[in-house]
Amino acid sequence: MISRSLLRQLPARVVTGAYVLHSGLGKRNADEDTAGQLHGWAASTYPVLGKLDARRFTRLLAAGEIATGAALLAPFVPAAVAGAALAGFAGALLGLYVKTPGMRQEGSIWPTEQGMGLAKDVWMLGIGLSLVLDDVTRE
Repeated sequence: MISRSLLRQLPARVVTGAYVLHSGLGKRNADEDTAGQLHGWAASTYPVLGKLDARRFTRLLAAGEIATGAALLAPFVPAAVAGAALAGFAGALLGLYVKTPGMRQEGSIWPTEQGMGLAKDVWMLGIGLSLVLDDVTRE
């Protein structure tokens, strides 16, 4: 029997998990240009990533997205685990949003038109944190 807790979480887990899984699957076989762009953007925000080869970085990013999406979709993975993975992933993406010039309106947290694609990741952070809180406060 499916627990009430899982039923409450199901819509958020399915739609977010499918989205993240699809994103990761799309990056698996990224060409050299795409890998270079992804790596360059990430390394400009997180300099430690500059030590990785662009193709390796992109494969690791794809694997992380696939694992996160799969954890969200797998009902046997505890919500706290899946939610923490999603929150961590979304937090890293929001770091790109905060640190990349031109993503936010001057002196504001609100996105520019160019930043809208990353700003929406705040919803994934909220979903991840909600899953964690739902799991740890369950009676």
